[in-house]
Amino acid sequence: MSKVSYQKATRIYPGGTRPAVNALDLEIGAGEFLVLVGPSGCGKSTALRMLAGLEDIDSGAIHIGDRDVTHLPPKERDIAMVFQNYALYPHMTVAENMGFALKIAGVAKEEIAKRVREAAKILSLEEYLERKPKALSGGQRQRVAMGRAIVRQPKVFLMDEPLSNLDAKLRVQTRTQIASLQRRLGVTTVYVTHDQVEAMTMGDRVAVLKDGVLQQCDTPRAMYERPANVFVAGFIGSPAMNLLDVPFEDTFVRVGSHQLALPPHVLAAAKTEKNGEITIGIRPESFELLSAAPQAGPGAPQSEGLPVTVNVVEELGADAYLYGSVELPDGQHDIVARVDARKPPRRGEKVHLSVRTDETHVFSSKTGERLAAPQ
Repeated sequence: MSKVSYQKATRIYPGGTRPAVNALDLEIGAGEFLVLVGPSGCGKSTALRMLAGLEDIDSGAIHIGDRDVTHLPPKERDIAMVFQNYALYPHMTVAENMGFALKIAGVAKEEIAKRVREAAKILSLEEYLERKPKALSGGQRQRVAMGRAIVRQPKVFLMDEPLSNLDAKLRVQTRTQIASLQRRLGVTTVYVTHDQVEAMTMGDRVAVLKDGVLQQCDTPRAMYERPANVFVAGFIGSPAMNLLDVPFEDTFVRVGSHQLALPPHVLAAAKTEKNGEITIGIRPESFELLSAAPQAGPGAPQSEGLPVTVNVVEELGADAYLYGSVELPDGQHDIVARVDARKPPRRGEKVHLSVRTDETHVFSSKTGERLAAPQ
């Protein structure tokens, strides 16, 4: 097992106006499963290719273990890469595909056969070793690509969106297999995906990139509960967090005609903003559907639930999500809330949602940085 270290690593493509990866500082522990995630064009695949030696580094350095590999060719980095398109040789059998890199490296036939059998057993591919790739399903081909990486016994596995060509059911099944396999082998793994659900379910830690800049790196749970900024808050979580720019008044924020009381730790953070406006973040599960709009008591800041017009309700069996709109001074804004799947509201209905204020996230409306998250 080897740790991986990006040290201010930067990549600027010729003719580019900004770095594809900008001064990336990231430490990946020995044996850790780290997921690089972000929208298309954020630099995650470039960062992986820099580690693999497939992209030049314009400044900074990359270390694998105690070795500076910044300018080493890929074959000298002791890494194995699993690609999105599997990259299997169609004229070779599964066994030949899995052992090809070892054959090129001059490993003895007996050793190649031994490693291929061991990898095939781990991946349940033993009965397919004499088949050609065209006779395999997509999931089986992906396991062959994994086997080709395993037999090399590298210091680091690199995986570039390996599940994107699989159907939804197979993706869920295969991501569980990959995560389980990595923990069994204990090989340091860097995994790239644009799917934040994959990132949250697979990684020991998740690193979120935007425009080539690292936004946050933390455990999935910590990132969900304490996002570092508005971008991470809106990206991590499915459905996404509701983010609203609202005026702050004394002890509450005003969401349209609704006054939302704030807990003490949120109040303290909100008062650091000088322009009287903050961005609040509310997860869909932090709403509660009220059966009726309650009347306010004297002096109560939360006079009634937030009035929302229901546009769509997604019924998913155990869960249901309300997609609606709320009227704010600058126009209508979308709202997503988790509701009781047994009694979902109807499309076109006007409902009132209360907010569990102790679960409210607060961000600076100027910088987007987190001011407070649930305690």
